Amino acid sequence: MADISQITLPSGTTYDLKDATARELIKALESYSSYLGVTTTALTDGSTTNPIKIDTESVTAVVGSIVNYGSAEFIYNGSTWQEFGDLSALGGLAYKNTASGSVTAAGSVSQPTFTGSAVAFKPAGTVTVASYTPAGTVSAPTFTGSEASYTPKGSVTVASYTPAGTVSAPTITTTPTTSSMYSITGVGTLPSCTLPALACTVANENLTLSWTNGSFSAGTLPTRGSATTVVTSVSATASVPTFTGTAKAPTATFTGSEGTITVKGTISAPTFTGTAKAPTATFSGTEGSITAAGTVSKPTFTGSAVTVTVS
Repeated sequence: MADISQITLPSGTTYDLKDATARELIKALESYSSYLGVTTTALTDGSTTNPIKIDTESVTAVVGSIVNYGSAEFIYNGSTWQEFGDLSALGGLAYKNTASGSVTAAGSVSQPTFTGSAVAFKPAGTVTVASYTPAGTVSAPTFTGSEASYTPKGSVTVASYTPAGTVSAPTITTTPTTSSMYSITGVGTLPSCTLPALACTVANENLTLSWTNGSFSAGTLPTRGSATTVVTSVSATASVPTFTGTAKAPTATFTGSEGTITVKGTISAPTFTGTAKAPTATFSGTEGSITAAGTVSKPTFTGSAVTVTVS
């Protein structure tokens, strides 16, 4: 976005623009505190030394200037230095949120004893009976029946029929009606008028205002060309066409699907002939678990107190 710091009026006089609000904000910011750094100049509460040394450079303090000397913090009130903080009393843990240390307990733990009785054990597993296939033969059944009637399912479709022949072309007679028309070779121009206007330009942050001259034009009329003959309406008549063709027989097709047949009769029962065979069984198991019945004595700890120091 462009800035404007000056304005030039149509009279030719140029004026500077003044921002009063910005000037008040700058004045207020100058009175706030500012940190100068760590000084090597000896300071105590109430010292009037000014200027002071900051990194070997001479610096003049103003109202609100803050510095560190050693472990103390000072602020300048315009005439003297006032101490408002001293970090010398803080230890190493002053800047830590947590601390930890290791402790080794001194003492011994007695060995526990177990007292129990015998328990019964039941193995875990399963017995699987092997599949048994008898040895022998099954006789083939016989069928006894009679003939059955069958009716197919489907439909008959007659193909579309297109007659073979020709249609004569009709005779068309037209009678046009004409008239003369003039063309326009030029549409002319409208009158125009431009009034004086105020122009505004900005260059190098300078706003310039100036007037521009107006203008007026009367315009021009349209021009007519030569006459041209055009058709205004047309009347027409057409003869009736005739058809000449030959006879042609249509065709038909059958589309069907599988039907169902109900067979009447009986099927003899098959017979089985075989020999005896004994089945087998196997056992699969895994180690079972034993829960001993008894009690374990509670161990005791014998020791002495220790001191933990965190620094």
